Amino acid sequence: MRIMDLLTDSREEPVGDLEPDVELSRAARVRVLLAAALGPLVTGYAAVATVLTLVALTAPRTVFSGTGVLLAAGPGWLAAHQVRLDLGVHPIGVLPLLPTLGALALAARTASGAAVRLGCRSAREALPVFATITGAHALFGLVVALCAQGSPVTANPLVAFAVPGLLAAAASAVGIARCCGLPDVVAEHLDPLALRGVRAGALGLAVLVACGAVVFTVATALSWRTVADMYEPALGSSFGMFLLSVLYLPNAVTAVLSFVTGPGFSIGDLNVGMFGYRGGAVPGVPLLGGLPEHHAAWWPALLVLPAATGVLVGWSLRKVDADPAQRIRTVAVAGAVVALGCVLLGTLSGGRLGDGPFDPVSVPVGVASVVAFCWIVIPGGFVAFFTGEHEPPAPPPEALEDNEAFEDADDFDAEEAAEAVEELEASEEDEETEEPEEEPEEEPDEDAEFEAEADAELGLEDAAEPGEVVTGGTETCGDVEAAETDR
Repeated sequence: MRIMDLLTDSREEPVGDLEPDVELSRAARVRVLLAAALGPLVTGYAAVATVLTLVALTAPRTVFSGTGVLLAAGPGWLAAHQVRLDLGVHPIGVLPLLPTLGALALAARTASGAAVRLGCRSAREALPVFATITGAHALFGLVVALCAQGSPVTANPLVAFAVPGLLAAAASAVGIARCCGLPDVVAEHLDPLALRGVRAGALGLAVLVACGAVVFTVATALSWRTVADMYEPALGSSFGMFLLSVLYLPNAVTAVLSFVTGPGFSIGDLNVGMFGYRGGAVPGVPLLGGLPEHHAAWWPALLVLPAATGVLVGWSLRKVDADPAQRIRTVAVAGAVVALGCVLLGTLSGGRLGDGPFDPVSVPVGVASVVAFCWIVIPGGFVAFFTGEHEPPAPPPEALEDNEAFEDADDFDAEEAAEAVEELEASEEDEETEEPEEEPEEEPDEDAEFEAEADAELGLEDAAEPGEVVTGGTETCGDVEAAETDR
């Protein structure tokens, strides 16, 4: 029997290095945090170096140098994290957004994976992951900026320390939030209507970005001949132009988004707006091949796109509350989220471009955010107000006095009718209490009757005159016999 127990013992060995109920050792935690700190840095640096290698290998009349590529990958990493570079005395602030989005996604994924491996279930437990990733990006940016001093491409060390750290902090916070259940905790402490407005604002911002992407695609397709002429016959040059256009694609979509909502954008002397146009020189990049050469009268028709976005936001919020004022407040929260998103996108999309004819590239962030807010709030508030529920109006006071007002059950308010009935019953009770109360009848008292009869007999005797003999009129009481003298 002992042998059978040993043979049939079903003990399961743990699979992998981690168990949900077993704490990691200090060495294991250090390994996880070290991987979280170095993983995004090594991956991002390697990606930048790979892109530069491809450009160097395909470009004509270029001597490939591995050391030169590795050294150039440092400023490229800073550019991917939106750190302004200086080519000598010429600032380069228009940096591609696509690598930035990739770096943010990489940091968020790394933070989420590290928090899961460490078994973090709250924000306090995930704080070491957040601090590690943020500090690693900030220190790496500082090191790269200090090492680049004296080279043709430089960066401000303070900016190189702060901006990558800030972006990594935002990305890691997003990655940690979901695995630690922070959205549920935040939802418990926030107003449900405000949270619903934030979600609707995120939807509105995504739709506006999609509208900008659609308009950009159509404009590029209609100007495809111009775009094709900008590519050179050489494979290396064409690949470099194509790669440059792809990296700056989110910047172009943001500029078109500002154009669709009304304010427009500018590249040096070129100013393209919905209601105004000022010509100027344009860089020979295929990405800009769809720029118009003059103003068109049909451009204001594109304003239907942001208006439709506001209608969509209002329609999505039409059932959040029965009170129309609360629905308007929720739409205002959604408009604020869209405005904030436009500020962030516009700030990251523009910047200095040397000191040449194309400097600067800018989106009017202040005007664009206010206009985007209005495009969401005005049509969205109108739709949310009129398509949602409304409380029935209160009946006039005369309806409570007139009995004919209660003939139709749909024409009066049941609550007010009940209050009127209660007031009527209360008034009737008050009238009853004002009537005089009747005195209760007293029960007859035998002693009092006997005394009254005795007093009556005494009164008859007193009424007889003195000397007068009362005879024959007096009846004897009981068995008393007459005296002998009377006989």
